[in-house]
Amino acid sequence: MKLIVGLGNPGKEYEFTRHNVGFKVLDCLAKKHNLEFTKTKFNGLYTELNTKQNKIILLKPLSYMNLSGEVIQQFKNYYHLDIDDILIIHDDLDIELGNFKLKAKGSSGGHNGLKNIEDHLNSQEYKRIKIGISNNKQVSTKNYVLGKFSKEEQEKLDIVIEKVVEIVEESFETDFTKLMSKYNLKNGSSS
Repeated sequence: MKLIVGLGNPGKEYEFTRHNVGFKVLDCLAKKHNLEFTKTKFNGLYTELNTKQNKIILLKPLSYMNLSGEVIQQFKNYYHLDIDDILIIHDDLDIELGNFKLKAKGSSGGHNGLKNIEDHLNSQEYKRIKIGISNNKQVSTKNYVLGKFSKEEQEKLDIVIEKVVEIVEESFETDFTKLMSKYNLKNGSSS
């Protein structure tokens, strides 16, 4: 069993914000497989996807971004998951919009959602796909990540989301180290 977590904030007002790209990836993945997020447990909205080898849970924590770790920990414990079976998809200010990066471990990099996950999993060694949202130093970080994409930005993001959905699907059956080798260099992202 695998747990794929998209980070974001619940509610219509956050739906198209930069902080919600993790939710967007899961929405696209679910739509591709004709699934809907109809189940709730431990303050998480989820659906299940069955592949030949695995049962995959697609999870959107509803606790707001900065408290995502508690929801993830409860799912991990309930389903007796190994930390290696968890993949987190989230926004990243330090990566240019249009890029993404796969990482097997590392610090939160100042991302409060990831800090909370580290605290609850007692580890930095969890897999993640970081989706670039760029950064605008003229705007406070909070206002920037809770801001919405322009039409041009959204077009760039849509291309990345489509690619990340394919990578997530590959991750169901392929070793993550191989995926990092395959995609990180091609993507041109070094952060």
